[in-house]
Parts: sequence; structure tokens; C-alpha cells
Amino acid sequence: MKNRNVVICSAAAVLGLALLPGNAIGQQKPLKEQIVGTWTYAVNETIRPDGSRVKTFGDNQSGLVIFGADGRYVSLVGRSGLPKFASNSRAAGSPDENKAVVQGSIGTFGRYSINEGDRTLTLNIEYSTFPNWTGTEQKRPLTITGDELKYIVAAASAGDGRAEVTLRRAK
Repeated sequence: MKNRNVVICSAAAVLGLALLPGNAIGQQKPLKEQIVGTWTYAVNETIRPDGSRVKTFGDNQSGLVIFGADGRYVSLVGRSGLPKFASNSRAAGSPDENKAVVQGSIGTFGRYSINEGDRTLTLNIEYSTFPNWTGTEQKRPLTITGDELKYIVAAASAGDGRAEVTLRRAK
């Protein structure tokens, strides 16, 4: 009788595993599914041609990227502690206030696509607060490990070099 119970339990366990979704048994979801959601900026560094690293938005950056299932995205990141405008009007900022905001933040939105074969993210930037990026297409090598997403920007918006960006899935 004991052997019969062992066989029945074993068969039930095997059947249960067989009925689980494929990705539950070690198969990973495609990148295009993994990327969907809201991500916060963890690290954003500009790597200069000489190899030196600079935190693009300082020590206390703040920002997020949202990748929609519909293939659209929005990204906004900035340095914390940007000065408030004395005039209380964004249209009447002083030259120094405007410079601090432009150098301390960037926002983009548009469409994105994933190439599973070469593990790249392509952004079709419809608009950027850095006008040089508006209307451009940028292909970025991409890795997603658990709740961490990393990509490389070949030509950083902050000058010479490339940017290495690490995002973490928002909780």
C-alpha cells in the first residue's frame, strides 16, 4: 500500500510540474516582457575617453523610466537639490537657474523596441529636453537581471564619452 501511495504522489507531483507555465521551470521571460513596468535610476555615470567616471546627476539623482506594454516609454532624471527659481516662474529663470536645470536634468519620451537576438533596446526619441536627441534613434546594449536593468548610452548627453545606466524595478 505504501508503494502505491508513493507512486500516486510522485505522479501527482510530475503532473503538477508539467502544468506550470513554461517560465516557472527555469525558462526566462523574453526581454520585451521583462522590461515592462516602472524603473528608478540607481546609477548614471558618464565614462570619459580617459576612463574616468563622473556621476552624471550627482550623488543624489532622482528619476524614473516607464516602459509600457504598448511599446511607449517616458524617462525623467535629475540632480536633487536644483535651485528654485526666485521669480517663481519657469519662464523667467535667471541664466544661472536655467543653466542648473538644463545641466542637472533630462527627460525623453517616445517608442521603444527590444531585439532579443542581440539583447538591445532601441529608443525612438520623439522628444527630449536635450534637443539634439529629439527625433533620433538610439540603440543600447541591455541586460536585465532580476530587478536590475542596465544599458549603455554610446554618446552621453553630458559630453565626451558614454553613459552607463543602472535602473531598479520600482516597488
